[in-house]
Amino acid sequence: MKPVIPFLLAAAAALCACAHAPADAFPDSRAGAGGVQPADRMAAIDGQRDIVIAVANPVSPPAPHAASNVLGYGTADQYRNGQRAMSTLDELKRQYRLREIVGWPIKPLGLYCAVLRPASGADRDALLKALSADARVRIAERLQEYDVYAGQPGEMRYDDPYVRLQRGFAEIDAPLAQQSSQGRGVDVALVDTGVDLAHPDLKDRIRGAYNMVDDDAAAFRRDLHGTEVAGVIAAAGGNKVGIVGIAPQARLSAYKACWHPAGAGSARCNTFTLAKALAALIDTDTRIINMSLGGPPDLLLEQLLAVLLRQDRIVVAAMPPDGRVAGFPAAMPGVIVVRSAQARKAPAGVVDAPGTDILTTQPDGRYGFASGSSLAAAHVSGIAALLLSLAPALDAREVRAILERSSMGPGDNRQVNAAAAIAALPGARSADPRKRTTR
Repeated sequence: MKPVIPFLLAAAAALCACAHAPADAFPDSRAGAGGVQPADRMAAIDGQRDIVIAVANPVSPPAPHAASNVLGYGTADQYRNGQRAMSTLDELKRQYRLREIVGWPIKPLGLYCAVLRPASGADRDALLKALSADARVRIAERLQEYDVYAGQPGEMRYDDPYVRLQRGFAEIDAPLAQQSSQGRGVDVALVDTGVDLAHPDLKDRIRGAYNMVDDDAAAFRRDLHGTEVAGVIAAAGGNKVGIVGIAPQARLSAYKACWHPAGAGSARCNTFTLAKALAALIDTDTRIINMSLGGPPDLLLEQLLAVLLRQDRIVVAAMPPDGRVAGFPAAMPGVIVVRSAQARKAPAGVVDAPGTDILTTQPDGRYGFASGSSLAAAHVSGIAALLLSLAPALDAREVRAILERSSMGPGDNRQVNAAAAIAALPGARSADPRKRTTR
């Protein structure tokens, strides 16, 4: 029985990691399965070659009594159930000539997933067709890659950033809305890059930081995109520095599923990292999930996000730059899709929010201007936090309806308005900017 002990310890670490992993320590599932160490796994994964396979993993939940073991396998039969997924995967690797890069369990779906590399010269599409027809395989698909939706950061235009420079903050009447709500008691999860956890406008707003990419805590804190999105949503107010977020008393949880490749400005994500983040969120009570990213449809990610939507989460996604709502996560029913406000009317089901020249937080305690639908989505997540703080029972459908009917602007150029949204709550004291008196 001695050889079983290392496996149990490694598996226990993997299961815990899928729930919540700190930014400076995210142990890899099935470490060493493909000779890949945790810090190297993103470099080892190749989106142009690799595939994702999921097999059934009928592992029972941990036993609720004292003296239960670390995995919660109460009987030998239950242990064999978990082992059966490993055996199935090993059979598939031998039969189809696959090399495992990394694997991880997804308990909410009862699956064990792995990123695998086909043999050199193999036809990936033909291989996926064969795997999809194999009764042992639940999911077989390409390893998809995703982008975050922000423009290249602009230069600092002023030496000293102030609230009066926050274009989006003023346009949506956030100062008026904050007389009624500042998002107290509401948790917002960012599925994004890392965040500067020590930034003076963010350090007191971060509830948790979880790294689904690597073990590099320093890189986590240097990441640009997530830091920018975090500042728009919940930068601290009244601290005499920097800017103010739309919901300055909301709490943020940063799930790093995207990273900035060396030498590239845009951040990237993939099926593997996003699945880890979504699976971890299923076990939390966070109501709002901001996903300022997007890419192609993905069966595994869609199943995970469907679980979260059934749990009454409010998922806010950025509209792709090409204006097509056809991929993940924007195409998922129930997701609130946001684009950067434009003169032409938004497509059905899409809301407009400020997304051009937005002053926000940046790594190393800095501030800067950024543009893109990523920033627009952050404005909407902030407004959702203001609403939930006043009316915690609101569901995603109601939040979307409030946003749509309270949007303001001339003609088709309508965008969300925080004060009008609060005024649209049943029984709310009016904070509607349309009802202000002129002096």
